[in-house]
Amino acid sequence: MSDIKSAREIALEKAEKIGEATDEERLRWKHVPEGEKLAARYLKQNLNLVAELSNFDQSIIRYIKEGAADILLRNINLPKNDLARKNNKKAMEGLKTLKSDKIDVENIYSKIRSLFNHYIEEGEQQRRQAYEQLKTEFAAKVQQAVQQQLGSAVGLNIDIERQPQFQEEWRKLLAHLDSQYLVLLNEYKQELLAIA
Repeated sequence: MSDIKSAREIALEKAEKIGEATDEERLRWKHVPEGEKLAARYLKQNLNLVAELSNFDQSIIRYIKEGAADILLRNINLPKNDLARKNNKKAMEGLKTLKSDKIDVENIYSKIRSLFNHYIEEGEQQRRQAYEQLKTEFAAKVQQAVQQQLGSAVGLNIDIERQPQFQEEWRKLLAHLDSQYLVLLNEYKQELLAIA
């Protein structure tokens, strides 16, 4: 019976195997969240990111930038509306401030802008066509179901767009259409993350 261990004993053994945290890990744990908070303030307020960064000691600035970059990258999203476009612009400006290789950043930004333009122009057309096609198909299914239930003599006028099943199908289709853009956007974000 003595070989049964308590959860506390197991946790202590695991902690011993992991070992002590290094100084670098401690610095990261302490200062990355500060950078995250700085980026959140930057996005909400109109603060000068360069001036704010100058308030930090050079020994920890990379952790601050790491945390800030993570938050700024998370705030670059598909431009579904004017607010999203404004947030993208602000996040991209802030991220460019954090990165030292401005040329590489701008090269990736041109790819992102191209993706966003495609999403707005051709993507909008694709979404409209998909919506109309789904509406037509759904109306035909509903009409067929009504005819089977009530017979062909009944002429009901059903607002397809208000049907919960139609709305659910549209959300799924829209998510599928957006996923194609999100895959590329996430690749570009990973490229940005790798830039010094």
